[in-house]
Amino acid sequence: MNIAIIPARGGSQRIPRKNIKLFHGMPMIAWSIRAALDSACFDQVLVSTDDEEIAAIAREYGADTPFVRPTELSDHHSTTGAVMAHAVHWLQQQGHELQAACCLYATAPFVQAQDIRNALHLFQSEELDYVFSATAYGFPIQRAFQLDANGRVRMFQPKHLLTRSQDLPQAFHDAAQFYWGTTEAWLEQKPVFSKDSAPLLLPRHRVQDIDTQEDWQRAELMFSAWQATHDSKEKVNA
Repeated sequence: MNIAIIPARGGSQRIPRKNIKLFHGMPMIAWSIRAALDSACFDQVLVSTDDEEIAAIAREYGADTPFVRPTELSDHHSTTGAVMAHAVHWLQQQGHELQAACCLYATAPFVQAQDIRNALHLFQSEELDYVFSATAYGFPIQRAFQLDANGRVRMFQPKHLLTRSQDLPQAFHDAAQFYWGTTEAWLEQKPVFSKDSAPLLLPRHRVQDIDTQEDWQRAELMFSAWQATHDSKEKVNA
């Protein structure tokens, strides 16, 4: 069986109650639950949480909350890998035979059911530990700079100051939406970024990590623009 596991702890330092804060009319976590259910990829959509309010909202939108996440895995030092290993191990103890588990972040309102399906197809077509969502950087990372103690500029890679953008290799980053993984990879907490992983590339306009209030505001604006475009296309095709 294939399982979706959505980690959603109660404590959020920078955006209080982030996982259940309303985002375009629904609790944030509901967008991930809905995408998982709509994908029809999973025998169960499970939320791993230590918070009863989050659990109640998750159940309201169709997810299961069969256990309470342990306290030691519920602070801001807890890793996604440890939380996933706990959930996979718990499922195995209940007698479930897992083919794959997909970690789906609770703060991923841009996640699409079709992307989850496409990633599963890629995951099943090759021998991989993980397939995860990713996107390209919009600016050459070789031209990035940092600020010193005096607020002055220092390039990370000065040798590329005059290199043309088209001559620099493209770089990519995690889209922070979902991660298909084998049971063994989750239990052993293997690194996601390795030669045994492959990305499903997404367009940049559907990727926004949400950690700060500024991230949240940007995500709302991006979502409004994307939704308007999507609705307009549907009217044309109607």
